[in-house]
Amino acid sequence: MARYLVIVESPAKVKTIKKFLGSNYVVTASNGHVRDLPKSQIGVDVEHDYEPKYITIRGKGEILANLRKEVKRADKVYLATDPDREGEAISWHLSQALKLENKKVYRISFNEITKNAVKASLKNAREIDMDLVDAQQARRVLDRIVGYRISPLLWAKVKRGLSAGRVQSVALRIIADREEEIGAFTPEEYWSMEVNLKAAGERKLLNAKFYGTEEGKITIGSEEELQEIMKDLEGENFSVTDIKKGERLKKAPVVFTTSTLQQEASKALNFATSKTMRIAQQLYEGIDIKGNGTVGVITYLRTDSTRVSEEAESSVREFVGEQYGEMYVAAEASKKSGSGKIQDAHEAIRPTDVNRTPAMLKDSLTRDQFRLYQLIWKRFVASRMQPARYETTSVKIGAGKYRFTASASRVAFEGFRLIYTESGEEKEEGGVLLKSLTEGTSLTAEEFDTKQHFTQPPAHYTEAALVKTLEELGIGRPSTYAPTISTIIARRYVAKENKNLYMTELGEVVNHIMKQSFPSIVDVNFTANMESLLDGVADGKVKWKTIIENFYPDLDQAVDTAQKELENVKIEDEVSDEICEECGRNMVIKYGPHGRFLACPGFPDCRNTKPYLEKIGVKCPLCGKEVVVRKTKKGRRYFGCEDNPDCEFMSWQKPSEKKCPKCESYMIEKGNRLLCSAEQCGYSENKK
Repeated sequence: MARYLVIVESPAKVKTIKKFLGSNYVVTASNGHVRDLPKSQIGVDVEHDYEPKYITIRGKGEILANLRKEVKRADKVYLATDPDREGEAISWHLSQALKLENKKVYRISFNEITKNAVKASLKNAREIDMDLVDAQQARRVLDRIVGYRISPLLWAKVKRGLSAGRVQSVALRIIADREEEIGAFTPEEYWSMEVNLKAAGERKLLNAKFYGTEEGKITIGSEEELQEIMKDLEGENFSVTDIKKGERLKKAPVVFTTSTLQQEASKALNFATSKTMRIAQQLYEGIDIKGNGTVGVITYLRTDSTRVSEEAESSVREFVGEQYGEMYVAAEASKKSGSGKIQDAHEAIRPTDVNRTPAMLKDSLTRDQFRLYQLIWKRFVASRMQPARYETTSVKIGAGKYRFTASASRVAFEGFRLIYTESGEEKEEGGVLLKSLTEGTSLTAEEFDTKQHFTQPPAHYTEAALVKTLEELGIGRPSTYAPTISTIIARRYVAKENKNLYMTELGEVVNHIMKQSFPSIVDVNFTANMESLLDGVADGKVKWKTIIENFYPDLDQAVDTAQKELENVKIEDEVSDEICEECGRNMVIKYGPHGRFLACPGFPDCRNTKPYLEKIGVKCPLCGKEVVVRKTKKGRRYFGCEDNPDCEFMSWQKPSEKKCPKCESYMIEKGNRLLCSAEQCGYSENKK
């Protein structure tokens, strides 16, 4: 009997796929990559056509030896690595490492690990797509030359355990730019006004919001402006000037891509992007379902396509019709609007079988697996359902020259919202309007409600928001979002607190150097254009070494220039006023992977070290001692009292010596402005 060998990446897939194939098929795993560039050197021959030097990854020798034995016994070899560029590259590396030139070798790929998909892939076996392999090689080589040329420079010249990366440096810059924007933001005052109105014969009150005048909307910028409007309204009659009834549709959501799944799992389930991808990988590779054995329950998790197979399309429409009624089945699928490269060989992320409901799988899944599967299942089913329909009513109310508005909406048809609503979505129904209202109805003002507000700065990035921004800017690909964010957090360039991402002191240093010495690498447009060129390689339109040839000389020159410039601005150890308790020398400020610390200059004879507390020349508003720069456990900088923990003073913004002339609270610095630390006060002035 003929013997066929199927090589997959993950051991978890072996069990799932084995049961779909006959006894003459042997299924085994490569455990991911088997060859890569060496860690000890750059591994790219820049003098000879940028040829990469691949070596067997340490620890993979035994795996390759076992694979070679299986190859010898096999009549055909099927390379069944993941259906993306990285998977294609792993298949090529396997063919090289196992010397498969004289064997019958076929590349197969499947978007889902189900019996039908695996068997269909065997019928559609093909050759390795070298365009996809070359696109992955180009990405790997680019990342390697950036990391291995810049990281040693930062380490040697700046004395911090720093490193740089092509995509992570841009992500860091995006976060840093947002932090600067927040730091420079000056709140502006504005006021809101609402009025409760009563119609004759009605018990209920109508709540209306101030809009402006007949000419247009007005923003009330100060209490003085508010008082002027209130004075004008004294004695004015309120009456309904216009009533409009209408209908509004809310379209069903588009089925998940990698990016949208990471964003929604972050918002709805509070999952980090890395956790989302890890659990999705488990659901894709196979879950042991009672009575069915091991089955892959979702399709491939790294995709930017929203396409769905005809079979899945037909199945979900039938499911919606049977479970909820034909009136809920969408006329056509929701489509993603937007541009950019779509890896359309893939499908969107969906359940492999829509009839496998979350409730059916609950006993077979862990809590987190169940929550993520439920999110994916509901989103897919909802994407093929009718829009939600709302009946809306809006009322305009006149009072002299001013206008107020009131509105209400009610659900006329739930549509997709019968099973799915996005996290953080505002309640669509709202407002109660009096049934007796008609144009010309007179109303009496019962009570005014006025509130002071201040404009808010842009929000700090969360992982979900950063993924969305990277995707919109065309930086990275579905497989890169999670590792990019994990890297900048692991290297302590960024601290994550309550979902928000904050720059650490270390991150600020790295970003400053990258912007100063390697502006093109941290340029958003440059990096996005590089992604387009890599897509061109995958499409067979661009030679991969051409990209490297055009990129490397500029990088090489930038590194040479930076070596000279950074050498010129190299900072010697700064001598502090702190005296070493062990030997009496003045301690010096040094830099480590986690920022600054005090060390004895007598090293190695004296090894005394202690935390460095930078004084900012401001007295603590609570106890009068010095305010110093401190850091949270995750590396985020804040200002606190040197007498901590006895004194609890802390501020995220730099405090000033100046007191607020309005309420006596301490002031804080924001850009070129001083603001009162008591937000309800709202006083601000220019910094002198």
